[in-house]
Amino acid sequence: MNEYENKGRQGILYLCATPIGNLEDITFRVLRTLKEVDLIAAEDTRNSMKLCNHFDIKTPLTSYHEFNKYDKAKVLVDKLRAGADIAVITDAGTPGISDPGEELVKQCHEAGITVTSLPGPAACVTALTMSGLPTRRFCFEAFLPSDKLENETRTMIIYEAPHRLKKTLAELTEVFGADRRLSVCKELTKRHENVFLTTFGEVVEFYENNEPRGEYVLVIEGKSRDDIKKEQQAQWESMSIVEHVDKYIADGMDKKEAMKAAAKDRGISKREVYNEYVK
Repeated sequence: MNEYENKGRQGILYLCATPIGNLEDITFRVLRTLKEVDLIAAEDTRNSMKLCNHFDIKTPLTSYHEFNKYDKAKVLVDKLRAGADIAVITDAGTPGISDPGEELVKQCHEAGITVTSLPGPAACVTALTMSGLPTRRFCFEAFLPSDKLENETRTMIIYEAPHRLKKTLAELTEVFGADRRLSVCKELTKRHENVFLTTFGEVVEFYENNEPRGEYVLVIEGKSRDDIKKEQQAQWESMSIVEHVDKYIADGMDKKEAMKAAAKDRGISKREVYNEYVK
């Protein structure tokens, strides 16, 4: 008989958010759950043991991390099927946000196992709310800065480690330009928490003379729609009206639609486009 079969039901997977720095940020619900479940799947058991010891949590720990996330997920799903209740925690923050919990959740849904999330700290949201940049629309890029973000209009959030910060800032300055604003947030919720709103040009110069220390979250201002509109306008003006219309036709529009679109792009009348095109 399996050690969990006497429950007579499948187990539940609990995604438990843990502090990103300040231990007082843990919730009463997470503490109770970590004490009541049968097993805690932790990203780093050595790190999580410190948390458990601090709050007198005696629940057994098992390792679940980036390098065993597929095979170990299958093992954990089997335990859940047998009736075990399992909590997932990461080194800091909410499981599944740039962490291996995502794969386990996927396999649980495929197996028909109940998954619930216990909300709490998340570095990306913490940094966003104190950044001083627009919060209505944003995208989270974790550790993956990319030139594909060049025309992103939403506020962007990126995690970065201190030993990579200078290189990342230099690469992003090439993408966004020295005048683009960003907030540099470090050591969130910890004793040396700091956040400052600056520009890429200023922050690159700052870290030429100051060594990065601590964990960083970069909150980057999105590209303004006015700038995008100006760039598009410049692109159209570099073409002749005939080239402009032909581009839309090549994209699949009929001639009438293409002339209408070109007129709108250039801020001129459809008659002007028509006269120039048929000429």
